[in-house]
Amino acid sequence: MQVFSVQRGDGPIVLGQPHGGTHVPDEIAPRLNGTGRGLTDTDWHINRLYQGLLANVTVVQSHVHRYVIDANRDPAGVSLYPGQNTTTLVPLTDFDGQPIWIEGQEPSDDEVEARRIKYHTPYHDALREELDRVRSKHGVAILFDCHSIRSLIPFLFDGELPVFNTGTNDGQACAPAIEQAVDDTAYRAEGFTSVLNGRFRGGWTTRHYGRPAKGIHAIQMEIAQRAYMDESPPWEWREDRAAKLRPHLKTMLTRLNDLALSGALTAQGAQK
Repeated sequence: MQVFSVQRGDGPIVLGQPHGGTHVPDEIAPRLNGTGRGLTDTDWHINRLYQGLLANVTVVQSHVHRYVIDANRDPAGVSLYPGQNTTTLVPLTDFDGQPIWIEGQEPSDDEVEARRIKYHTPYHDALREELDRVRSKHGVAILFDCHSIRSLIPFLFDGELPVFNTGTNDGQACAPAIEQAVDDTAYRAEGFTSVLNGRFRGGWTTRHYGRPAKGIHAIQMEIAQRAYMDESPPWEWREDRAAKLRPHLKTMLTRLNDLALSGALTAQGAQK
């Protein structure tokens, strides 16, 4: 089983997809309880959602489920949102706060470290390699980190989540022009709601790689799943909904691609 896969393109944009994988190794799967085996917190169909939207884009996709290890968490185990409910590097609960492991089968600290080395590190080594390659070619790289989540999760946030949840770590992870292009597209998307740096300000991936002064910009897009699929098992793709959503994602990526190729971001980064 591949830990990750890379679809290599020649353009300046890299799509990160850390949570779309559903693989759980045979030695781990029997230790999950009924809740855990449901894999509810998957970013279902995330690769399909972005497929074909932009030519020459690079995609780095994890195939390991986030219950095995979360590739968008700090490898040191530091919380992304101190004081708020969240899940850990190897989750002990789902997004509803319910245990996912059979009692007594929770992973030990040593096992968490072993999983980090086996699954988390290779994904990020690949992501770093692609970002460096793209930056070497274009002078700039844009990491667009692709996520999705159920619309209603009281354990994590109040009320219904907007469809477009753009995260830039409060503007620190990318140039203002990148944040503006994505947020403006989301805001103008008729029939869809949006927020910038709301409950999701960008995970560890966005915060770790987003270094505008060094020519690497990062932005996270967390999409409410109701916009393209059914939010209950069997988690079916809804083409009628996706067909309305995907053009806006295409516009976002196209605007970012044009920004990167224009040279404006390289000049902006050099001034910081």
